[in-house]
Amino acid sequence: MLEEKKLSLHMLPLLFFGNTNQPVEVMVRSSHLFVPMPAIIREDMAFIDRIHYYLPGWEIPKMRFDFFTDDYGFVVDYFAEALRELRKQNYTDVIDKDYSMGSHLNARDVKAVRKTVSGLVKLLYPHGKFTKEELSEMLDIAMEGRRRVKEQLKKMGSFEYYQTSFSYIDNETREEFYVGVPEEGGRSMISSDPLAPGSVYTASVDHEGKVGLYRIEVSVSTGTGKLKTAGGIQGSMKESIQRAFSYIQSHKVDMGIASIFDTSDFHAEAIDLLSNRTSCDAGIAFVIAVMSGIKKHQVLPGLLIVGDLSIQGNIKALPSLSEVLQVAMDNGARKALIPLENKRNFLDVSADIMERVDPVFYGDPMMASLKTLGIN
Repeated sequence: MLEEKKLSLHMLPLLFFGNTNQPVEVMVRSSHLFVPMPAIIREDMAFIDRIHYYLPGWEIPKMRFDFFTDDYGFVVDYFAEALRELRKQNYTDVIDKDYSMGSHLNARDVKAVRKTVSGLVKLLYPHGKFTKEELSEMLDIAMEGRRRVKEQLKKMGSFEYYQTSFSYIDNETREEFYVGVPEEGGRSMISSDPLAPGSVYTASVDHEGKVGLYRIEVSVSTGTGKLKTAGGIQGSMKESIQRAFSYIQSHKVDMGIASIFDTSDFHAEAIDLLSNRTSCDAGIAFVIAVMSGIKKHQVLPGLLIVGDLSIQGNIKALPSLSEVLQVAMDNGARKALIPLENKRNFLDVSADIMERVDPVFYGDPMMASLKTLGIN
């Protein structure tokens, strides 16, 4: 009997209901939609990946008296019993006759979409009869809700969740329909407009495949050649920036900036664009930001800079390239400055990324500066 109760509990669906702490626009721009959940699960990607649907409560109108009918309705007890009885019905396969799932949906995505469609059939067409167009509407709703979950996982930084271009294909015409998420539409962290001198975009990937995306801002003021960093620069990022600053100190004459460098202080700040707290080795980006600030020259618009360097100026390539370039493409980058050593990693980069993000390779810090700033 105890085992039966455990099995019954395991099969129960879970529904989470609550409020967001900030306007949706702010959450979409600076964090993710699961932030209001308890700390123990809000960053648990394995748990969140098992959520089939995220219903956007902000799209549901407030209850008004004109929503109530003047006709007959079901009492709650009867309606609840009807829904319980409908659980015995299964409509998860109704999609297959007319539509196929797109390539970006993995097995867990497909399961979530099928179950949501099955639930919608029971609510809207409990007799099991509906048209192809009505099925398409239910499929749109199901895919949007599941994609909303995946978009939050993508923001948390794990590369395995980066395929979010959900679609379904008409089995008869082979036309493919893509399903978007309204609140995410057109948002790009990497602006196509030129940044102010001293500002650059950079990214790196950690050993778990999580990508950190940052905007580095360096301001130059009168001083004695000192570096001052803001609180957001910590851990390996702080170490990489300190190494880069030491390299600039040692090569300021060769770089043609000795007199300005010695009479200036440099204030560095890093803005975590994905808010996923993934550290970033940003040595090359910092060198270019300093050069940009001193020369008062903007970097190329829509450019992402990757790679690090040792204190002697030896270039440190990325352990992997595809994750970083995927994030770059998804967030609006049009070009990427890449260590020459990473050229061999292009075999792992998808054709879609290669078509939309132009690679610019460099072999040393000075060449990187010249290619991004176009200065002599």
